Amino acid sequence: MVCMTLVLPIDPEANRLLERSPLARLVGMVLDQQVPMEKAFSSPYVLQQRLGHELDAAELAAYDPEALVALFATPPALHRFPKAMAARVQEVCRVLVDRYDAEAALLWSDVTDGEELLRRVSALPGFGRQKAQIFVALLGKRFGVTPQNWREAAGGYGDPGAYRSVADVTDADSLRKVREYKQQMKAAAKAVRG
Repeated sequence: MVCMTLVLPIDPEANRLLERSPLARLVGMVLDQQVPMEKAFSSPYVLQQRLGHELDAAELAAYDPEALVALFATPPALHRFPKAMAARVQEVCRVLVDRYDAEAALLWSDVTDGEELLRRVSALPGFGRQKAQIFVALLGKRFGVTPQNWREAAGGYGDPGAYRSVADVTDADSLRKVREYKQQMKAAAKAVRG
């Protein structure tokens, strides 16, 4: 399968990091809540710059929690909630150390089907079903991780030609369509709440 990589309107080096680093992709997905997706997915690059070397799950898992919060909180903060997100990234990295030999790619490299992939991603701290489905779609649509039935496991986020999440962003036009979709969903949810 030919895949198109993720292209966000962020520093080109941040996009390149997402392309080459499975851990950066995963950290970006962890941070992708209550901030614009550009902020979430550029923060792994900023974190790497602050560390002074490539991101390493074992290092982040063992990092002094207060020092990690300081890295996240230094202006510009890596997230709107730097303390909570530093802890969440550390929790996810600890799972990678415990279950996947500290390698983010091992989370998906040997899965046999989409349901197994979704189960593994859903087991990560902070990954509810929707977030896990978006990550499955991101891996499938942008990074060629396409085990059997991955689109079904990703739900509507796996649909070809959909513009529902970061998984569908390849340029400014697709980003605009994803934003429009999210605004429609928020408006519909608000109308239901009345």
